[in-house]
Amino acid sequence: MRAFVALLLLSLSTLSFAAPSAHSSSDQLAELLFNDPNSPRTGAKEPKLTIVSFTDYNCPYCKQFDPMLEKIVHDNPDVQLIIKLLPFKGKSSVNAAKTALSTWRQQPDKFWSLHQRLMMKKGYHDDASIAAAQVKTTTDGIRTDEKTMDSLKMNLILSQVLNIQGTPATIIGDQMVAGAIPYDELEALVKAQLAKARGK
Repeated sequence: MRAFVALLLLSLSTLSFAAPSAHSSSDQLAELLFNDPNSPRTGAKEPKLTIVSFTDYNCPYCKQFDPMLEKIVHDNPDVQLIIKLLPFKGKSSVNAAKTALSTWRQQPDKFWSLHQRLMMKKGYHDDASIAAAQVKTTTDGIRTDEKTMDSLKMNLILSQVLNIQGTPATIIGDQMVAGAIPYDELEALVKAQLAKARGK
């Protein structure tokens, strides 16, 4: 994973690191991508493969792709999924992301039910739909933590460093997947990356 991050950093035309700074920058980037406790995660505790998903509750393609990622994790016990909320699509994207991340910070066991409910809505969220999702998942007692904005800002910085233009964007092993792909392609990619990881 770190080799992939270093390669990304070195390949970005806007950045030119000497070897030592590339190494330290790649370590820092890997830490932010894979070890941030404020980023929701599910699946293996000691994964052979970690998937990092940049996603948005107002993105129609994310709504299609996110359940596929969760199924992949369910079906592959060596895989972990990390969610990086990237609210590209307006104020309601930000509000939904803040609500979800506040739940992760305060009641992490309830995050995934809220996450799934927010992903199920067709079209854009508004305050009413976010509140309705909270009621359905009994997370309506959770107060929005403004510290979640720090996480969202960091996700935006990460997206800029990784040259992410939209959501979903997904890191799977040493591959960056832009957009939603069919499930069979996703499954084949995950199997290939798992085989590569186990072979090391």
